[in-house]
Amino acid sequence: MHTPSPVTVHVKRHFAASPERVFDAWLDPDSAGQWLFATVSGRMVRVDIDARIGGKFVFVDLRGDEEVGHAGEYLAIERPRHLAFTFVVDKYSSDSTRVTVDIAPAEGGCELSLSHEGVYPDYASRTEAGWRGILDGLATTLGV
Repeated sequence: MHTPSPVTVHVKRHFAASPERVFDAWLDPDSAGQWLFATVSGRMVRVDIDARIGGKFVFVDLRGDEEVGHAGEYLAIERPRHLAFTFVVDKYSSDSTRVTVDIAPAEGGCELSLSHEGVYPDYASRTEAGWRGILDGLATTLGV
């Protein structure tokens, strides 16, 4: 049986906030717990962030009676421009993927470019929609 080759999903978003504010929101547990991997119907019950290269993160969202964990390891942290980490949601797959976030100054704030490598083609559109929703949550949390 042939398994389709993984693809890379790309998402861009402008934020009316400084690159520093947007970058820091990814690594601050209080902020990130409000939007990163959070769902509208769920409740974030655990947020652990060890914000250093080689450090790990774990987010657990309670969805009904089910806990869904999101985990990874930081590969690059270059404040306020670049963040890279591995990513896995064990409930759905043990395969680790890679997420890269680049933030550049732009008029009125900054431009965030996110790439998620290693996504199976059948999940590409769902992954893109998921990241768009997550970034909407970041904008709401920042109040921008």
